[in-house]
Amino acid sequence: MAGTLVILIILLALYIAFLQWQLRSINRQLDKRLTEHTHQPVSLELVSRELNTLAANINKCLKAEEILRLKGIREEKRFKELIANISHDLRTPLTAIKGYQQLMGNGQLNDDQQKKLHIAQKHADELGRLIEKFFEYTYLLNAEPELHIERINLTNLVAECLAASVPALEDNNLAIQLEETPPIFVHADKEMVTRIIHNLIRNCIQHSNGDIQVSLLTADKAVISFRNPVINASSIDVKRLFDRFYTGDQARSHSTGLGLSIVRILAGQMGGNTGASIQGGFLEIRVELPL
Repeated sequence: MAGTLVILIILLALYIAFLQWQLRSINRQLDKRLTEHTHQPVSLELVSRELNTLAANINKCLKAEEILRLKGIREEKRFKELIANISHDLRTPLTAIKGYQQLMGNGQLNDDQQKKLHIAQKHADELGRLIEKFFEYTYLLNAEPELHIERINLTNLVAECLAASVPALEDNNLAIQLEETPPIFVHADKEMVTRIIHNLIRNCIQHSNGDIQVSLLTADKAVISFRNPVINASSIDVKRLFDRFYTGDQARSHSTGLGLSIVRILAGQMGGNTGASIQGGFLEIRVELPL
């Protein structure tokens, strides 16, 4: 009797060890899928119906996830093509509209007609800027970036971009306060950094409810910070600010919501990061670039 019990205990211990080995095998295969990005299904040599069912359900979940992933890739590709086609198709009629507006401006118009034409031209120019945003965004998504990395005086570049934007800031009754700092240098593409700064300035012009504070600092990376007061800060989701087409509130309804998305793409292509926070009614946008 005792001998039979010992044999049963040994067999049970072997069975438990075999099940543990099978579970470790499942974990190894799942780890391999995650680390090596393979799509191999989980395979086992099982004597347990429960573990066999578990492996089958895992494979079903993995297959369903892969189908959703491929569907998302196809939908993303179609979306990019759609935006590119829309931005291209809108350019032709807009060019015609501006041409006819110019012809009208060269004619004999009374004051009232001149005023209405000026309003129409203003809206046509705004539409042109929106179309260019769409075009720039789709280009950045689809093109392989050609980086020209060089050592840049970030402090001087930010000051130059701010100086160039003074007329637009004055038209919107805004002022910029740039904190004085020692020169900060980064290794980046100068054209891309310039586009980032101009997008940050335009974002402030569109959405700031008061004067803008700009500062530069260094930590592990160089940081560009734009800080400005906003109306109804509670309606802005800072976690979504860099998402394409996010507008947040009614004050942002006249923009595409692409400016900060473009900033994130450009920063990421140079090994940088973006972030945002709201505190005390002030929105801060930060861009980190490699030193």
